[in-house]
Formats: sequence, C-alpha cells, structure tokens
Amino acid sequence: MGRLVFSVLSLLSLLSFSCVCSSLGDQGRDKITYLPGQPNNVDFNQYSGYVTVNQQAGRALFYWLVESPAGRRAETRPLVLWLNGGPGCSSVAYGAAEEIGPFRVNPDGRTLHFNPYAWNKLANLLFLESPAGVGFSYSNTTSDLYTAGDQRTAEDAYAFLVNWFERFPQYKHREFYIAGESYAGHYVPQLSQIVYEKNKGVKNPVINFKGFLVGNAVTDDYHDYVGTFEYWWTHGLISDSTYRALRVACDFGSSQHPSPKCIQALNLAEAEQGNIDPYSIFTQPCNNTASLRRNLRGHYPWMSRAYDPCTERYSNVYFNLPEVQKAFHANVTGISYPWKTCSDIVGDYWADSPLSMLPIYKELIAAGLKIWVFSGDTDAVVPVTATRYSIDALKLPTITNWYPWYDSGKVGGWSQVYKGLTLVTVTGAGHEVPLHRPRQAFIMFRSFLQNKPMPRQTM
Repeated sequence: MGRLVFSVLSLLSLLSFSCVCSSLGDQGRDKITYLPGQPNNVDFNQYSGYVTVNQQAGRALFYWLVESPAGRRAETRPLVLWLNGGPGCSSVAYGAAEEIGPFRVNPDGRTLHFNPYAWNKLANLLFLESPAGVGFSYSNTTSDLYTAGDQRTAEDAYAFLVNWFERFPQYKHREFYIAGESYAGHYVPQLSQIVYEKNKGVKNPVINFKGFLVGNAVTDDYHDYVGTFEYWWTHGLISDSTYRALRVACDFGSSQHPSPKCIQALNLAEAEQGNIDPYSIFTQPCNNTASLRRNLRGHYPWMSRAYDPCTERYSNVYFNLPEVQKAFHANVTGISYPWKTCSDIVGDYWADSPLSMLPIYKELIAAGLKIWVFSGDTDAVVPVTATRYSIDALKLPTITNWYPWYDSGKVGGWSQVYKGLTLVTVTGAGHEVPLHRPRQAFIMFRSFLQNKPMPRQTM
C-alpha cells in the first residue's frame, strides 16, 4: 500500500512537473528576442503569440506582453490587459503602437523609438487583438468573421485569459486589471463581469481581478447619443436646426437601427462638420482622413509623438514587414492579408451589441471593484458630455465634487469621485487620450493603480 501511494505521488509529481515545463516551454517559444528597428538598451522582456480559445472552430487570439523593466520590480507589479474597440480594431496598432506601449513607429515605417510615458513603467502590459479576425488573430472557420459580437468576444477573451495564465503561471494571483477605450467600453465591463462572476466563492483566485479603467467609452446608447449631439452643437460643429433634427429623429434608447430621418440628420451633421478629424477636433487630419462614421463606432484614424496625425500609416507599414511578423511569431497564413489596423469585415457584420453597460456597472460597483472612467475633451465621437450623461444615469453619491487636477502647475483636466467610480477628464486630449496627452495619461494611470485621487495644485 505504501509503495502504491508512493508511486501515485511520484506520478502526480511528474505530471505536475511536466505541466510546468510545458507551460514554460510555450512561454519560451513566445519570447521576442528582438523587434526589427527597435532602439538600443531595451531593458524589459517581451512575449507574443497565440492562445487557442475554441479548438473546434480554430479560433486563436494574438497577444503581445510587455513586461516592466527589471529595475522597476517587474515581478511584483500588476498585470493590465488592454483592449481596443472598433469593433474590429487592433490593440497592437493603437493601444500598443500609438498610446501606452513602450515603442512608437517612426515615419519610415521601419524603425521604432521609445515612448517616454509608456505604461509598462508602472505595470506589465498585455495587449490582446480581439475578436478573431482582428489584427493577427484568426479563425479557421470563415463564418466566425461574419458572426462576431459582444457575447462571443467576451467569452473568447475569458477563455484566452484562463489559458494564458496557464502559459504564464508567474502571473497567477497577481493583481490584475482590465483597461481599454472606445468600443472597448463594451468589451471591458463585459469581460470584467465574467471574471468577477467566475471568481465568486473562490479563495485566492488565479485571475486576481481588482477593477477596470475605460476611456472615451461607448457606454449607454441613449445617453451617449444625447451627449454626442450636444457636444457637436455646443462646439459649433453643427447648426441649430440639425441639432434639433438629431434630437427628434435619433432615438437610440429603444432601437439600434437608425430611422431614415435619423440617417438624413446624421448626413447633414457630417456635411456641416467638414473635413475635420472628429476624434480630435482641434488638430489637423492626416490629409483627407475619413470623416465621421455614421454608426459612430467605426474604424478610427489616429496620430503620434509631438502629435503626428498620420501614425496609423506607419503602423500599417511596420506590422506588414515580413521580418516584423516573424519576430512577433505571427501566423500570417491564418489572417486576412495584408495585416490591417482595423478589419474590413468584423465590425461591419457585428452580431450583438447591448444598448447599455450601466447594469454591469451597477453590479461591479456593488461588488466593490475599482472603476475609473476617463475622457479626452476634444473627442467628438464619444465625447465627454456623453460620458458624463452615462455616469449621471447611475445616480451615484458624490464623494468629492468636481475639481481641477494639475500637472506641473497647469490644469491637466477635471475629476469627480463618486461612491464606487472615479471620473477623470484630460484637457486637450482626443479619442486616444494617451496619444494626445501622454504625460497626463501616465499621471492618471499611476493614480488609478495607487487608488489615489488626481493631484490637486500644491500651494
């Protein structure tokens, strides 16, 4: 009997050891040794590769992990998952390459420079291209590209996390947050809800979820659209008559399908706005960038460095270089070639999109999770007025009234602390806050992680 127990224990030990070795082996294969064109003195580890989220369909999601520099206690810093929206746009193209990642792409499309306000100085960053069909993520079932929607995106993202933590066991039980922007205003709370509910009753959960952070986020259709039309009007982008027509004709609180009269009013609004970048109304567009998308959730063109409105073009060149794709371990045979910042298919055939995320907010606020919402105040697509109307609909008690926060003696924006939620605005920032105001976004992220209010002016 004793020998049998010993044999069983030995077998279990070997199986456990084999499992750890297997996960570490997969992790080793995913390690990025060098990115073409990267600057010298890179002092942090990077990994990228695939996690299969549905074996039967052959859906595999692509990730890029950027760890904190070794000198900044990478092994104890939290893990933050970043999601971009669209729906159908790449977190590698936007979040990583233009906003919070360690590198920015130079205008030559072949070399990189350091982002001095990269968020990996404060946390380990995990960028996920989701759903399948976006960026390097793929599915072996073509119909998946035409049937993606909120529910499956959230379920696949959770499956990704479960399997990813097995591949990177050193992050198990680590403090974990989810962040994103734009249509990720749906992705982030929906995934947060799944993680929270799966963790219920589990002591010391593997996914040690603490809260989420969203920016210029699609939240509640009715309040978002009321706030958007008001922003256009108050910022002189549309006429009085068009504003009145939009308010009457576009009832997005009860239907996701705009009426013919609403479409007519939106066409008028688009014509009146002219050739501006609606994602950043006071900055020059990159030549003739596409104007406002009628569904207000379209693919978005962006910017970089001291502010370059054409940075998306540089990403399109860089991430299509064969040597770059090889360095990222990208399976280009599984994706629609060439790689694109936003899918031509996924967002146009979106299957399901709930009208409101506010019920999820209420559930997660009641659960005591940390929730911060931020907004750049020069975005006309999901503007600050839309965000404020959506938050106001939660009817949360105010802890700290509206106040200006400061960076080096200058107003960086405004903030209000509610019971269970903190709102932060960033002055002069467009839809991609860390792109337009990288330093202020970095300060905000640091305050979020430290669970401290935005800094007031020091006397």
